[in-house]
This record gives sequence, structure tokens and C-alpha cells, in this order.
Amino acid sequence: MKYSQEAGPIGVFDSGYGGLTILHGIRQMLPEYDYLYLGDNARAPYGSRSFDVVYQFTRQAVLKLFEMGCQLVILGCNTASAKALRSIQQNDLPGIDSRRRVLGVIRPTAEIIGHLTHSRHVGLLATEGTVRSESYNMEIQKLWPDVKVTGTACPLWVPIIENNEADSPGADYFVKKRIDHILRLDPDIDTLILGCTHYPILMPKILKYVPRGVQIVPQGEYVAESLQNYFRRHPEMEKLCTKNGTACYYTTENEEKFKENARIFLREDIKVRHIDLE
Repeated sequence: MKYSQEAGPIGVFDSGYGGLTILHGIRQMLPEYDYLYLGDNARAPYGSRSFDVVYQFTRQAVLKLFEMGCQLVILGCNTASAKALRSIQQNDLPGIDSRRRVLGVIRPTAEIIGHLTHSRHVGLLATEGTVRSESYNMEIQKLWPDVKVTGTACPLWVPIIENNEADSPGADYFVKKRIDHILRLDPDIDTLILGCTHYPILMPKILKYVPRGVQIVPQGEYVAESLQNYFRRHPEMEKLCTKNGTACYYTTENEEKFKENARIFLREDIKVRHIDLE
């Protein structure tokens, strides 16, 4: 299929809602651009799915965003970044359109982490799929070989958030349990990466149970800074992104359900349309 060569919006993809925290961070820093958010909510969560299935689903979403005019797509999803990004960049883009770009959320966090940790011991709180992929470990090791990464999965955190229970006493129990667990695995951790885009919603609880001196690294602002730097280095790509300050939202799920859940992440009402990927 031939895609338009004209400038278009920046695409942001996630399997669910967490990528809205990434989009929010980018829009705070780069409000002048147009954005198109696509959530594959009907097939979420991706965290426990195989590499092959995540790659297939992510590729479908990327192609749909290209079809809708995006020259640049950001995978605002740690699982997709861990399990599909490299295959899409290396195997698919050269045959689809070598000018288009797909970026992820793991590399920007890896780039900054060595500047943040003093003990050189870093913890990763993420979904099972992201932890098992070891993508953070590999990216951080490439850039900061002296940094030790310890990961632990937090399987109940996403359901807590999506069921609007982030402020409940039950959330306290499960947040404290996972933080205590990772700090038992490595008591020297001084920096904790929130390796799932949902997790910033739990920030008040996380801060409550993390010891003083341990800093938390959400991804939104670092992805935004990385995108800003990317545009400085690649002005030819920046010119392919339109600037009218708009944001459009699409979901593979029910529109009303998406709107209701999106309020948890955006604290605003949005217009959303249904879209099919298969």
C-alpha cells in the first residue's frame, strides 16, 4: 500500500490507556503539534501475550496510523516497545516507507537513568511481559554498563487503575507489597523506573511507600524531552509533523467506555471514535 507523503499528525499508540500519560507529557512540552492517539483497548492487555502476538497487533496499529497520515509513530506502550519495536524498525519500515519513523518509550528512559542513579542500582516496576523481555536491562547495559537493573512484575496495578481503584485502601496494600518486594531483592536501589505507562496514576501511593532517598522515574517527561531532542537532530522529520495544536482519539473498544476510562488519565472530556485494526 502506498501512503501519503504529506505532513501529518504524530501518532501515539498503546494497547490500553496508559499511553495517555505519555501523550499528556508530550503535549505539555510540545503543544503546537497535532496528535492522533490509538488505543487497542479491545485486545488489551498486551503484557502477558507472546512476542509474536504483540508484534502482529502493534504492526497492525502502526500501519493504521500510517494510513491515517502519520509520518512518525510513538509506541506509548512498554510492552509494544519491548516486544515489537525493533522488528518493526528493522524488518518492516525499510519495505513500507524508509522515511517514516517508529519510536518507543524504553530508550528515552534508558538514556537518562545513568544521570539519576548514584548507587548504580536501579529497580524496574513493570508488567510481566516487559520484565521478562529484559528490554530495559539490555538498553541500560548498552549505555550504562555499570548500572545493575532489578525488575519485578506488578500484575495487579493495571487492573486497579483501570477499575478506578487507585485511591482505595486495596491499592495501598498491593503498591506497598511490590515496592517492599523489589527493595528486598536489592536494598541498594536508589532509583525506581515506572516501566508501565499506567503507573504514574498510582504516584501518590508509590511515594507513600518508597523510602526517602529513592527517586521515582515516570516516563512521560523523559519521552517528551527525547522527542524534542529528536526533532532538533532530525529537522526533516519535524517538518513532516503538522502544527495546529489538535489531538484526536481512536479506540478499538466501545467509545463511551474509552471516554470514561480516559478521564482517569487525562482529567478532561474528549471526543473519541471507534476504529477496527483487523
